[in-house]
Amino acid sequence: MIRKTLILLLGTLCYAQAQPNPLLSSDIAAQQQWVDSIYSTLSVDEKIGQLFIPMVRPLSQSPKHIEEMLRLVEKKHVGGVVFSTGHPILQTKILNQLQTKARIPLLATLDGEWGVGMRMDSVIDYPWNLTLGAIQDNELIFQIGKRIGEQHLRMGLQMNYAPVLDVNIDPLNPIIGNRSFGEDPQNVAAKGFAMMRGLRAAGVLTSGKHFPGHGDTQDDSHKTLPTLSVSKERLDSVELIPFRKLIAEGIHSIMIGHLNIPDLVENNRPSSIASVVVQDLLQKQMGFKGLVITDAMDMKGVVDFVGKSNADLEAFLAGNDVILISNENLAGIKAIKHAVTRGQITEVRLAHSVKKVLAAKYLVGLDQYQPTEITNITKDLNSPKDSLLYNKAMSAALTLLENKKKLLPLQMEAEYGYLKLGDASGDAFFDQLKQYGNIQRIEGTDYKRIQSQIKNFKALIVGFHRSDATPWKSERFNKQQRQLLRKLQQLDIPVILSVFVKPYAIAQLKDPKGFDGLVLNYQNNPMVQRLSADLLFGIQGAHGKLPVRIGQDYPVGHGLQLPSLDRLGYATPTSVGFSPEKLKNIDALAKVAIDSAMTPGMQILIARHGKIVYQKSFGHHTYEKKQVIQNSDLYDLASLTKILGTLPLVIQAVDSTHIDFDTTLGELLPEWKQSNKSNITVKQMLSHYAQLTPWIPYYKETLDRNQKPKRKFYRNKKSRRFPIAVSENLFLKRDYKKQIYEAIEKSPMLDSLYYKYSDLPFIIFKEYLERRYNEPLDQLMEEHFYDPLGLERTMYNPLRRFDKKEIVPSEIDNYFRYSKLDGYVHDMGAAQLGGVGGHAGLFSNAYEVAVMMQLYLQKGRYNGQQYFSETTFDAFNTCYYCDQNVRRGIGLDKPFLDGGSKNTCDSISSKSFGHLGFTGTYAWADPETEIVFVFLSNRTYPTMENNLLGEHNIRTRMQQLVYDARND
Repeated sequence: MIRKTLILLLGTLCYAQAQPNPLLSSDIAAQQQWVDSIYSTLSVDEKIGQLFIPMVRPLSQSPKHIEEMLRLVEKKHVGGVVFSTGHPILQTKILNQLQTKARIPLLATLDGEWGVGMRMDSVIDYPWNLTLGAIQDNELIFQIGKRIGEQHLRMGLQMNYAPVLDVNIDPLNPIIGNRSFGEDPQNVAAKGFAMMRGLRAAGVLTSGKHFPGHGDTQDDSHKTLPTLSVSKERLDSVELIPFRKLIAEGIHSIMIGHLNIPDLVENNRPSSIASVVVQDLLQKQMGFKGLVITDAMDMKGVVDFVGKSNADLEAFLAGNDVILISNENLAGIKAIKHAVTRGQITEVRLAHSVKKVLAAKYLVGLDQYQPTEITNITKDLNSPKDSLLYNKAMSAALTLLENKKKLLPLQMEAEYGYLKLGDASGDAFFDQLKQYGNIQRIEGTDYKRIQSQIKNFKALIVGFHRSDATPWKSERFNKQQRQLLRKLQQLDIPVILSVFVKPYAIAQLKDPKGFDGLVLNYQNNPMVQRLSADLLFGIQGAHGKLPVRIGQDYPVGHGLQLPSLDRLGYATPTSVGFSPEKLKNIDALAKVAIDSAMTPGMQILIARHGKIVYQKSFGHHTYEKKQVIQNSDLYDLASLTKILGTLPLVIQAVDSTHIDFDTTLGELLPEWKQSNKSNITVKQMLSHYAQLTPWIPYYKETLDRNQKPKRKFYRNKKSRRFPIAVSENLFLKRDYKKQIYEAIEKSPMLDSLYYKYSDLPFIIFKEYLERRYNEPLDQLMEEHFYDPLGLERTMYNPLRRFDKKEIVPSEIDNYFRYSKLDGYVHDMGAAQLGGVGGHAGLFSNAYEVAVMMQLYLQKGRYNGQQYFSETTFDAFNTCYYCDQNVRRGIGLDKPFLDGGSKNTCDSISSKSFGHLGFTGTYAWADPETEIVFVFLSNRTYPTMENNLLGEHNIRTRMQQLVYDARND
């Protein structure tokens, strides 16, 4: 690794310097001693060899290629190697082999601008520089640079030829383009500096390229000599700005491009072999003291110019220190040796460059070289951190160019059409869109046919997809596509174009501003496609800014801001820090639970960072196995009703200051002022620290001596006097609710004050809320929460809307109602309250439960609305009686204080909250990890006597598996 680099104002390698030397280490004296001691032992051939870095091609078809490389290292003493394409294992084996032949360890290098995946197969690519140029948070660029550096070190590489500092002015540039951070020199400088800092922090040598700037050209220097027809003043005010910035900040090396710059160099001489560029401009005027490296010397831009003379010698004479990828290594070494022999190159000149190479080697620890470990190298190069960083970067880059009439974000309940254009896949985009809306695919590109299919659509979404296998793939629309898009702008419905290529493609369109929505995604792969769909539906916001101008329509820096609506979205496990393989352990435990008759079936959902990564259903409605559980099926939530069906309204009441934690029960219900409960506060009640009776079996008072329903209270048919359906064929008399509240009011208090969980507070709050709003609780929750949240399958008394086939039965009741409870609430008290209890009665599925938990996790924020304030939620999620061994917040359950794992796994944070339900349900959220875990089951079927699910801690064991699957 790089020894801590100091940006010093003085210090020497060979001579006094007045500018920072990026090659100096913190232990200058030891570095100087090592450099001098090595140099003093070198022959002329060994000194010259240190100047050369040939290319190793692990996938070369020539069986002699590696043998030739070994000879260059052993016999010609080359100073380093640069690797071409290959596989990490193969390359590392070759590198270790080459290092064994080197008397002085080789400087192993790679052109890894967007990570080692740029050259290695089986390794994730990071976003291209032009994509990164759209990101507004340069700390992200730093993190990516650091990780790229770590990848290099893992492969035994000490140098990356990055960052690219070219300011890409010309949209038709065939070789830079996506490799540039953009056309704003200040943005390029800032992004380049962030990338450099990251690489340097990892311990890797950096190289700014292609000096003095390859961005305003229309030719590829690999094939010819591009001309940079700009003045010295323009160079100084544009192209040189990033180089000047990074030189001042200590970049280790500068790569000289092969360019024809008439205003600097005469006779079309390539800049890479022009002393006026290398020495006069870079080293003297700009004061650069680091390594000067040529661009690849086998490129046509220089080879065709030099003719019969030796390009390597020309480059060294021009002032370069390192000859990269010589067209003929042996000839180049020979030519430089002849020049040394005849005095054309002095010992001082040779020592100047060789000692810089040795100083760089010392800086990266090659004085203590160790072979690179091959075991697990591919796995190490593809860590979970890479997926997380890539996802975060692409999310930050997406750029919104048009959003007429605030069309975006789209409405989840509406119907939209989707049309794919381009020659690459858009399947991930379409699949993700379908997660959120009613999306209909349109086949073909015939305009009249499209026009006939879109009548019922709210809008048409068009995705333009081209391959991003390399940054040099064409991004262009063809003529037919351009014509079709022009016609689509005339449709009667809004048209949204989502472009999965670099920005310049949009400039081809005649009227890009004619689209109602226009999103630039920069690249085309499944992760980017999912993120773009998320943006359209408000799952994530748009924050990117154009790094280049697009014709006359959009200047550099344009980008509309679109805040996230904080809706739950969908993502892959790896993109939020989970191991997909480890999450499969949950499947296995689910199978064990079902096979062991702990429950007939279950729904499980896991979300993190607002993204669902696991949503599965297992088993059947009953043990008869006639109906498979679907993700949409409804479960009786039991006590989850407390936090999902009553508590939200209580939080709003406190948030509006209508009540507070010190409000007493006598104030909530004035007629209770003379009761033994009058002075109990909201805080005490909802913390279960109020001496209240845990549960009152009201239903038993309505049974006869044979434990059957008394005719006094029940009828088998619904009537005006007996309207309350407690089961399919059993109806309770109208006024029984009064007896329930009288029983609560007159119930005895516990003998002493201690923690005791009770249903009574939430039954009491049901009465309070219904009086305050003069509406029943179920309607209140629909109006205040479920409808605005878009929850269509969360409700009390679900048989009002849904068929029994969509509702999972909870029990075969043989003690009260004597029937199968299929769509009727299991809790007896809630049933007697008409299926709407403050403590029980709610039905839902795992997805909609997760929405409510995400609302809590986001402290009242969801779907673009703030339902209650963050500070109010924090107050509810606080344990006020911890010193009395009461773990609960206000209405919210929390982990055991002693670290026990009865209601949560051991890995949960103290800030987490949730609840368990009697029927086998569970919902928990953790603010520290942003994890939501939902488990729904009907363990009470066919009998609530079945406690195996709880006895074997299935829910908390699954929760632990979720935490064990984390990779970050």
